[in-house]
Amino acid sequence: MFWADTIIEDIEKRFAKKIASGKQLIIRDEKTASGRVHIGSMRGVAIHGIISAILKNKGIKQTFLYEINDFDVMDGLPVYLDKEIYEKEMGKVLNTVPSPEDTAENYAEYFGQEFEEVIETAGFHPQFTRASELYTSGKMNEVIREALDGASAIRRIYKDVSGSEKTDDWHPLSVVCEKCGKIGTTKVSSWDSNEVTYTCEENLVEWARGCGHTGKISPFDGNAKLPWKVEWPAKWKVVGVDIEGAGKDHSTKGGARDVANHISRDVFNYEPPYDIPYEFFLVGGAKMSSSKGQGASAVEISQLLPTKILRLVLLGTLPKRAINLDPEGDTIPVWFDWHDRIAEKYWSEVEAKATKSSSPDAPLCGAFRDDDARLFELVHEGKTPEKMYLPRFSTVAFLVQMEHLNLEEEISKIKSEYEQRGETSLLTEEERKELVERADYAKRWLKAYAPEKYKFEIQDVLPDKAKSLTAEQKEGLRKVLEYIESTDKLNGEELHHAIHQIRKEMNIDPKDFFGALYTVILGKDHGPKAGWFLSVLDREFLIKRLSEASQ
Repeated sequence: MFWADTIIEDIEKRFAKKIASGKQLIIRDEKTASGRVHIGSMRGVAIHGIISAILKNKGIKQTFLYEINDFDVMDGLPVYLDKEIYEKEMGKVLNTVPSPEDTAENYAEYFGQEFEEVIETAGFHPQFTRASELYTSGKMNEVIREALDGASAIRRIYKDVSGSEKTDDWHPLSVVCEKCGKIGTTKVSSWDSNEVTYTCEENLVEWARGCGHTGKISPFDGNAKLPWKVEWPAKWKVVGVDIEGAGKDHSTKGGARDVANHISRDVFNYEPPYDIPYEFFLVGGAKMSSSKGQGASAVEISQLLPTKILRLVLLGTLPKRAINLDPEGDTIPVWFDWHDRIAEKYWSEVEAKATKSSSPDAPLCGAFRDDDARLFELVHEGKTPEKMYLPRFSTVAFLVQMEHLNLEEEISKIKSEYEQRGETSLLTEEERKELVERADYAKRWLKAYAPEKYKFEIQDVLPDKAKSLTAEQKEGLRKVLEYIESTDKLNGEELHHAIHQIRKEMNIDPKDFFGALYTVILGKDHGPKAGWFLSVLDREFLIKRLSEASQ
């Protein structure tokens, strides 16, 4: 069974009474708008989002809330920001920091709205909320009071669960300084059940300087905020959260989730939500960090991948397995191939079901037996395309670099070989749209990330490297030339078999044999599948180049 369907079964059992009563389940996730949001944050979006979508499809009432946390402290300076402008904003609440551009009301909105667009583009549609609204509206007032009254219990939980010791005068609260507006530099010293006394300390943290002001103020209605490990369970209670997972870094023993669970039960008297722990989304093997500006942003990756491929990776990877994207390696071509494999499985299962149906027009019933087929359905949000020919992304990436070729004509030829037809198969309208999309994303990838092994350019003249070819390599080129001269039309599959037969008969090392072919045409010792590659080149050009190179 597909992993998300397994989780749904578990959720239906745990919340059976609530579901039966017609009450809605609350699914929640959040991201602090500390900077340009990285692709890693899309894991939580996708996991919660697909759970929401499946529950909705089953007729179970639910709401997926996604919070942009704009009421946190600015405690990091992303490398892409002007240090001179933003260094003085360190320590302030994110929604009071100016926006990098005049397109948003503040810093948090600028980056929050940018991420919301990525979420929507990826086909997930939560109800977006803001942390500041919870605080300023007074919705957090009760849990703030409970946290301050239960400070000793929270200190005990910190120590027992995570090993973090707090002094006896520590209070789980940060006040927005009335004088300088900073929240990351304040320390509460007392609580009298109505107001807190605090000081904005100059050297409380290394990344910001306090103004030294001491004051007394109500902690309610947006004047203060709870620390993360206390705020998290507090929000569960205030919002009424039923389902909320967390990343690996929070889900370890003694981690933030462990601490939050204890605080939720012992301080707020609220049963923690159903948990779905999940692994990191790595880029080049490195974990994401929004506030440091490291890694690939969600915006950048969403522009590099079409929606279906982004959804494929996010939904097709088990939550407890890491996703590793290396845009400068083979990852993107491999992901497109992955999509095409599950497409074939889906279409095969659809055809099998249609064959068994008593009526050819009867709707398909029952769950997919194959997880890949189910994945394909979810990737396409239930609007699965009809069976079509899907050209390999790597093939398209090669062809878009061959300016002398007509892309659609070449793909039509390859489609004909794939379908084993004698005549050229024209592309359908949907196949043309798919080809245009793949060509567009291939060009983006080639321009920004693709490694050299995927970049090709037909050399106008015989490359200097050809001068170092051995006699055996030149003999191989002569035999390939003889075959090409013997046929009027180059067929990729036939040429492929002929070339391999020549190499086999010569008993020449494959690397030396194929390396010579690529060298004399591309100027490098590697390239696409040789037979197909040569078949898309002009026959007269090939004859001339191979004649010259084999002398």
